[in-house]
Amino acid sequence: MTRAEVMSARDPERAHKSYSSFSEALQPLAARMPQVVREREILRLAATLGNADGDRTELVARQEILKWAEKRTGGRLPQGAWMHEEFEHLAGGRNCGAVRIVDDSRDIWAIRADDPDKGVAQRVWTTEAIVGHKPGQRPLLSVRLLVSSPEQELRIEPAVPGLVHQLESKCELYQGIERLDPEPWVIRSEDDVDRLIDTLIDPTRRIPVLVLSVPKLSADPARPLIDPSPIARATLAIAVVVVLPAQFTWVLTERFGKRLSVFGGAVRVYLPGFAEDANPYGGHDLVLADRLSTAEGVANISAWLRRVAATESIRRLRLGQDVLSYAAVRRHSLDATHTRLEQEGASYEEQLTVAQVQIDTLKKDLETANEMMQLLSDDNEAVEIRARSAEAQLTAAGYRIQQLLEQIKTGGETPDASIALPSSWDGFADWCDQNLVGRVLLSPRARREVRAPQFKDVSAAARCLLWLANEYRERRLNGGDGDLRTRIESGIQNDRCGADAFQIDWQGGRAAVDWHIKNGGNTRDPARCLRIYYFWDEASQQVVIASMPTHLRTGAT
Repeated sequence: MTRAEVMSARDPERAHKSYSSFSEALQPLAARMPQVVREREILRLAATLGNADGDRTELVARQEILKWAEKRTGGRLPQGAWMHEEFEHLAGGRNCGAVRIVDDSRDIWAIRADDPDKGVAQRVWTTEAIVGHKPGQRPLLSVRLLVSSPEQELRIEPAVPGLVHQLESKCELYQGIERLDPEPWVIRSEDDVDRLIDTLIDPTRRIPVLVLSVPKLSADPARPLIDPSPIARATLAIAVVVVLPAQFTWVLTERFGKRLSVFGGAVRVYLPGFAEDANPYGGHDLVLADRLSTAEGVANISAWLRRVAATESIRRLRLGQDVLSYAAVRRHSLDATHTRLEQEGASYEEQLTVAQVQIDTLKKDLETANEMMQLLSDDNEAVEIRARSAEAQLTAAGYRIQQLLEQIKTGGETPDASIALPSSWDGFADWCDQNLVGRVLLSPRARREVRAPQFKDVSAAARCLLWLANEYRERRLNGGDGDLRTRIESGIQNDRCGADAFQIDWQGGRAAVDWHIKNGGNTRDPARCLRIYYFWDEASQQVVIASMPTHLRTGAT
């Protein structure tokens, strides 16, 4: 009997089944194959330990970390561990080990501990903690949380390891001069709001600020729609959780405008790099209160905030500089041991043993690096897919806007006819965001410039932007090249910049700004001289205002 006949006799239905692809044909085999376990990094953090007596603080920190690790191994750590010596403790999946580098310039101690997940099979959590210092400096702490699992998609709510809370309690943790607090920061005065604003716009800030506003009619003025305490504890050292009572939200609105503020029970994430001129659609995400009206909504947004903090920690902290890995410390430790044995004239057997450990370690590191590269490649592919989807949606939104404008015209009405023009610069950027979205966009520079310029005729500037949003944009969409020297209204015209042309950084590239709207006369008085410098962004099909409303000083002027 042939193999095909045997297979047919065992499974007649399968024997006659046809497959549309190799992957479909291999699915039954793949289901029986062992699943690939991959290690993923969940979060990383860096902090300074204590504010005085660095040597004692470092000893306390190591002891606290060892206590934490011993609870997870389910057994006693070797005596050498408590002397802060190198050790390896194998406990059936609850493995733990430490290495140390000591010389005249540094003392670095690193530990790595595994802890199987109590609810998900084959999922193992790994925590790496490194404590080290240079002479005369306070000790530094870096922590990495990783997970090994065959799961294709991890459904977790990230949280910093418990050892971070132990160290905060016993040693105090700092980032810069600010002590880290496991409790949310509740704003209680206008001075607190000023401190919050300084924190938000601090260019050196490296962790997100999660601001939870309180509804105006809340019975408790310090209770937002999401319980802030669990989020603050889960994101200790990787985010700042702020509770903003309703009576103080106006300060943020006055400073940043409605589009960058947060109020009415909403939640906003202010990422590092935030500034007063930030694009309101540029990543500092806002969650409105209506999404927090159910228990499910609250749970989803709480988990999302924790994921944002964890993701940003990996994005902002550089591995090898801000945060060390256990593998890197171990490699340096083995190198130091090998060098010491050579200098001491140790036997070839001893040197060979250390060299073999080095080789095995490098192999493991290479394997881990390849797995991480594959993960990064997969993540990059997913990001590219999302980016292409977002670009497609943006293009579709542009066409839809134009379609609606055409329908308005067909109905005999004029687009934007009912829009009330602003009479002051206060809220001008918000007016643009609300009425010109998808057609005219203020660059960060222009957002700064329209906060409180000297130019008096605000409504004239607004009418010019409406002209760009309608007549000019329609010309570009219909195939025009933008060469539109024309009179917009009495005393105001659209013209080339000439010698005043310049370039700006835009969307990862450079954009030429060689057109502007200007008023008549030869005055350079900033109260009367109007200049709106702009360019056409083909990708988003909208006009980008590079600078307004006054004349720029360039090489020509």
